Amino acid sequence: PLRYISKYREFVKHEAVKNKSQWKTMGPAKVAVPSPNDFLQKHSKEPKLAPRKKEEDGKKLLPLSVPQRTYRPVIRIKKNFINKNAVAVIRGVPKKPRPFCVDTRQGDKYPLEPSGLVPKYIKKKNYGVTPKYVTRRNEEMKRKEEEREASVLEQLKKKAMKTLSDEERTDILKALKKNWEEINHAYQGLPILTDTRYKKIHKEELELKLKQLEHDIAAIEKHKNIYIAD
Repeated sequence: PLRYISKYREFVKHEAVKNKSQWKTMGPAKVAVPSPNDFLQKHSKEPKLAPRKKEEDGKKLLPLSVPQRTYRPVIRIKKNFINKNAVAVIRGVPKKPRPFCVDTRQGDKYPLEPSGLVPKYIKKKNYGVTPKYVTRRNEEMKRKEEEREASVLEQLKKKAMKTLSDEERTDILKALKKNWEEINHAYQGLPILTDTRYKKIHKEELELKLKQLEHDIAAIEKHKNIYIAD
């Protein structure tokens, strides 16, 4: 039998060659090989500067500068640093010995100042002075306390009881006594026999009113200063 050949064979070959890049191949490369003469040379990638212009041949030279008659050159005096240092040492104040602290029997010592044994903190200028932030905080607390006390006093003044004057006290006493006389007159006019429920209730009401009036009159007459709450 004849061998089977697909009808898409040519199409597949064409697609395979079409999608393949030059460097995606096996065997020798199909790209242009660089020439051996085009090798990388030294300093070839550095930027090249423009060539310097040669000085013109007929350029005149500058005239020589001659010093004036009043010119006095600066004369440098050589210093003798050995003598200078010797004089500075002779006239200088001798350095004080550096204090040390010894804490072992073998004589191991270390500087005294950074050891913590010297009371440097109490020698500060601001030692014992109250910090500024503490002062500000105390002033703020004092101001808030004064504001709170002022607000409390204001509230108390608003809620304070009113004192009854002498005229008002006298008028109230007169009105209470007049009311008591009227109720007492009505109480005296009650019948002796209370045989009905209405008569009993009316009598009890008059007695309660009389007791309350007597209590109020006695309280007002007993106390000279009377306060009335709002």
